[in-house]
Amino acid sequence: MRNIILGILGVLAIVVAIFLGKHLIDKNQKPKPKFKKTIKTVFVENVENKDIPIVLSASGNLTAKNKIEIFSEVQGVLKPSKKLFKAGTNYYKGERLLTINSDEFYASLQSQKSNLNNLITAIMPDLRLDYPVEFKKWENYLKGFDMNKPVPKLPKFSSEKEQYFVSGRGILSAYYNVENLEVRYAKHQIRAPFSGILTEALVSPGTLVRVGQKLGEFIDPSVYEMEVSINSEFIDLLKVGNSVALSNLEKTKNYTGKVVRVNGKVDQVSQTIKVYVDVTHKDLKEGMFLEANLVAKSESQAIEINRKLLVNNKAVYTVRNDSILSLTNVKPVYFGAETVVIKGLENNDKILTQVLSGAFDGMIVKINKKK
Repeated sequence: MRNIILGILGVLAIVVAIFLGKHLIDKNQKPKPKFKKTIKTVFVENVENKDIPIVLSASGNLTAKNKIEIFSEVQGVLKPSKKLFKAGTNYYKGERLLTINSDEFYASLQSQKSNLNNLITAIMPDLRLDYPVEFKKWENYLKGFDMNKPVPKLPKFSSEKEQYFVSGRGILSAYYNVENLEVRYAKHQIRAPFSGILTEALVSPGTLVRVGQKLGEFIDPSVYEMEVSINSEFIDLLKVGNSVALSNLEKTKNYTGKVVRVNGKVDQVSQTIKVYVDVTHKDLKEGMFLEANLVAKSESQAIEINRKLLVNNKAVYTVRNDSILSLTNVKPVYFGAETVVIKGLENNDKILTQVLSGAFDGMIVKINKKK
């Protein structure tokens, strides 16, 4: 009986141990987490294919079409003038910009004129005897010779003998020497080649000016030119005379320009070509930065979207059956600064209007119907 009782107790102990172990194991196991499936909401719009104008956008700085840098070809001290030689000063065409002291040079010029006059005077007796027919014209030349005026042109030779006679006395050499000095003497005064404004002044009265020294910069503020770079694939669409819409960076002012030149060379690195646009307006200044929009052509059966919506430059996300996201291949035809013109979608296709993070082909989505 004792053995039976001990056997029963042993079996009960084993059963209790099994249940206790199972209870402890079940207690330590964590329940599996349950994930709530979320469906993202997307914003879409219906595709409406139409003619999209291709507008080539470019930018550049304005430079004066008529612009010169002023250099000195003679040496001397700069003299004061009626108008201060300072940036911002306006001058009319032919008005004196600068005057360089020429007293020493003028004295040398007058000396050479006197020498020429003396040489001609010395041959007059010989001309009366040997060339009586030509004497009168040389006599009239001497009477019209004024030391304070530019040297008059020599009389035309009637014969080779007369030319040899005059040339042999050194008159031709003296005459051309005087002409050369007169040309250099005129360079002591620099005059405005056109009406404009001084944009840079590098010297002031009393300064010693040297040959080849830059003195300033002078521009015509009535016409400006802007150089822009356009993709070479549109070169056949750009014509001289095309109108160009221009605006400042803030888009607060608009101007109208005209294509005046198209370069015949394509830049090998950027594959762009230079186009030059003329623009005229009283508010414009040299160095201003403008944006240009050139209408090149129109693409039919196309739409324009934000560049961020284009995936790998060849596809966009559309919504099928109002719930399934689909990656649809398209054909980009023109890339703008922020937008792209694409083809390949059908009318009434639903295209995403905002970038969806984590999007993938076949993703279940919900269309936001609120406008």
